[in-house]
Amino acid sequence: MTNSTAPLPAGDEGSSRRRQICEIAAQLFARKGYRGTSMRDIGEQAGVLGGSLYHHIKSKDALFVELHNAALDAAEDRIVRAIAAQADPWAKLEAACATLLDIQLAPDSLTLPMMNDFREVPETVRDQLIARRDRFERVFQSLVAQLPLPPAIDRSLYRNLLLSQLNHAADWYRPGRLSIAAIAAQIVTLFRHE
Repeated sequence: MTNSTAPLPAGDEGSSRRRQICEIAAQLFARKGYRGTSMRDIGEQAGVLGGSLYHHIKSKDALFVELHNAALDAAEDRIVRAIAAQADPWAKLEAACATLLDIQLAPDSLTLPMMNDFREVPETVRDQLIARRDRFERVFQSLVAQLPLPPAIDRSLYRNLLLSQLNHAADWYRPGRLSIAAIAAQIVTLFRHE
């Protein structure tokens, strides 16, 4: 995998073969979605026959959850490191926004496609994905809690609007005019209420 923002789990046995299968699966899920990717697709791309694939991978659902969680773990780690270097609450928010945009807008991002595929997965899988997403969003919840916002602003709504803007940046972003850091600064300026 070329995406350094989402290292994949090595698995219990830590095998390079399993890692290779996970990389192929992640790319297929990112390109074709949960519903459009079958275990057969993964096996064919990895050059692994039916039963042998299940030696490395328990199920499509378990694999999708594992890859989704690994992508969010990597994203959360990058954001936490970026905000640790800042003292001012607005600077922390800007660093978090710039880092999340950088992750989401990377050409080989797995985080964006996997986070946006919740409607396609079975309910039991969706519940696991939502639980991990909620944990990820607590980073932003904490950042928003530290902002000097007027009392009339609902912080939960504020956070959800901010994350919606960041998570859908790929829908409107075009490289060239503004850097990702400049876009993050503009977003924070628009969301700043003092």
